[in-house]
Amino acid sequence: MSAILLCVTSGRGPAECRLAVADVVQAIAAEAAARELSCAVEANPEAGKASVLVSLEGAQAEVFLRGWEGSVQVVARSTLRPNHRRKNWFVAVRRMAEPPAAPELDPADLVFETMRAGGPGGQHQNRTESAVRVTHRPSGASAIARDERSQHRNRELALRRLRAVLAGVHAREANQRAFRDWLARIDVERGNPVRVL
Repeated sequence: MSAILLCVTSGRGPAECRLAVADVVQAIAAEAAARELSCAVEANPEAGKASVLVSLEGAQAEVFLRGWEGSVQVVARSTLRPNHRRKNWFVAVRRMAEPPAAPELDPADLVFETMRAGGPGGQHQNRTESAVRVTHRPSGASAIARDERSQHRNRELALRRLRAVLAGVHAREANQRAFRDWLARIDVERGNPVRVL
């Protein structure tokens, strides 16, 4: 059973919302302990943290999550601004997506094609198929190597180039995922709470 990663965030709320994050994390940890779930707080939830990651693990973790995911309203007077009239502070609790692992190159997913390299080299270049194109079927990415005189060395070079292409695609996806996670951390619905503390 894999762990569920939660993000408890105040978004762009005022400092009181950051104080409420610590209260919500403590409430989640207490309720998880009562339900015999393993709860690990990734960052120290001291007052003033805008976002805290909480890891839950156990048989009833999915059921537990349904009761917390969404906006949580914390009703409390402001300790930072005593004369402030507002007493409702909102915090978001969201499930974070697990980052996918870097793709492994399965030989069954690779298609190798040989072709004539062309260019300088005389008769050897024109008569032997030393250039290699490798295509990764699941992603459609391909790489060509025609630099070496040997088909075997071009094959290795094409595989290295394909790995570099797939690593670049994986890095772009990781950047997009990080951007989506950042957007999720700053967006808090002020109202329609799933819980009131």
